[in-house]
Amino acid sequence: MNRRDFLTRLMSGAATLAAPAGLSLPASAPAQTAAPSPNAGSRQLTVVSRTLDINGRAARVFGLTQPDGTQGLVLNAGTSFDVTLANAIDAPTLIHWHGLTPPWGMDGVPDNPAASLRPAETRRYTFPAGAGGTHWMHAHTLQEQNLLAAPLIVRTDEDRQRDEQEVVILLHDFSFTPAEELLARLRGTSAAGGGMGHGTMMGHGMPDQGAMGQGAMGQGAMNHAGMMNHGAMAGMDLNDIDYDAYLANDRTLDDPQVVPVEKGGRVRLRIINGATATAFTIDTGALAGTLIAVDGQQVQPVDGNAFPVSMGQRLDIRLRLPPEGGAYPILALREGAAERAGIILASAGAEVRKLPVRGESAGPVLGLDLEQRLSAARPLAARAPDRRFTLTLTGGMAGYVWGLEGGDALQVAPGERIEVAFVNATMMAHPMHLHGHHFQVTAIDGVAIAGAVRDTVLVPPHASVTVAFDAGNPGHWPLHCHHLYHMVTGMMAFVAYAA
Repeated sequence: MNRRDFLTRLMSGAATLAAPAGLSLPASAPAQTAAPSPNAGSRQLTVVSRTLDINGRAARVFGLTQPDGTQGLVLNAGTSFDVTLANAIDAPTLIHWHGLTPPWGMDGVPDNPAASLRPAETRRYTFPAGAGGTHWMHAHTLQEQNLLAAPLIVRTDEDRQRDEQEVVILLHDFSFTPAEELLARLRGTSAAGGGMGHGTMMGHGMPDQGAMGQGAMGQGAMNHAGMMNHGAMAGMDLNDIDYDAYLANDRTLDDPQVVPVEKGGRVRLRIINGATATAFTIDTGALAGTLIAVDGQQVQPVDGNAFPVSMGQRLDIRLRLPPEGGAYPILALREGAAERAGIILASAGAEVRKLPVRGESAGPVLGLDLEQRLSAARPLAARAPDRRFTLTLTGGMAGYVWGLEGGDALQVAPGERIEVAFVNATMMAHPMHLHGHHFQVTAIDGVAIAGAVRDTVLVPPHASVTVAFDAGNPGHWPLHCHHLYHMVTGMMAFVAYAA
């Protein structure tokens, strides 16, 4: 199967190949219900359809639920990831375990190598859960747009013993327009240069400086992108789609989740950007935050109250609540636009005020200011690369075709240290994600750093980011932009291990 055929399958979610050896395919599950476990001790997880109230309208979306209705999974570090996944929707599907490092056959990308789950089919996955972290799971097709995503938290002994409340926030963007139509309009209308109507209009260009307001990633991000003046920034594309709603834990800011917290208590936010095409800045408002992990990997602490998070990335932020208590919004500000999502932390008796969905100014533009400041708590061992690759990110809104030049040569061998330089030749930022591995950020615009360990890194327009990883998980691993519509239109390559 060539890359174009593979990308076409990702758009449709179709799958025709048989599952490889090593994947268990137990008894079928009835539609819309979780199957009784045919495997003692295996956690049950079911792909379901569910209905949400979004902007006063019924929205039919997907979900990943346990038998008690809980969305997502919480596991213990050092144990086995042992999950029986059931498909209770009327279409083929499959789930990618984003942030974990399973054997290639259990990665969850349709036909790479395992076939999708047919309706009413189940499949068991068993592999090490890993060392801990904030991760997530999602479809690797256009089904992801329809909220087929959920948290996947791996907690350490230290996490469980710490006197700290954990709050998980899954962000998403939502449209009442089907994903297939969104993609068709991007492809058709972008070439003509026109708009697409409510919920699907492309947002071209930069907001002016006044509209952006002040934020951690404002002017600094624009400078770092190598475009110092208004004229140079004018062609930058921030948001391909204006969505009908932006969600935090399935809810808009019109009706946010209110999380009870203790006065003077400590809170750990586990924030997941599960949006398909929207980047955010996390605004902790009156609460000073300390960033302690990115993409499930610990970093040296960084203090602040504004933290960027692109698609596929995660942030762990520690907060200390005031002893007098109160209500404290935790907001996700849409990049370059006024829309926002979020939750509210509230102590007993606190007044919870209604917040508008649109803020007074546009959210900051994401750059690499924070990335330059991050350093891994557990960096890779010092070692010279055995192989170096340069990938040029290509494409644009005209025709809506995106690509990775140099991606056909990513051949590696077990035990090698691999270095990959991402060079962005486009006018849009791209969050680049590698399956099956964690990498360390080692250079930004050619300047060496000892950066964070991640699985997804943002590459702004006309910037370059270099990462390094150790080849220790054989397979044919996707390396792609985590903007869903860029991925399915060509911005994907594969790290292929030598046979």
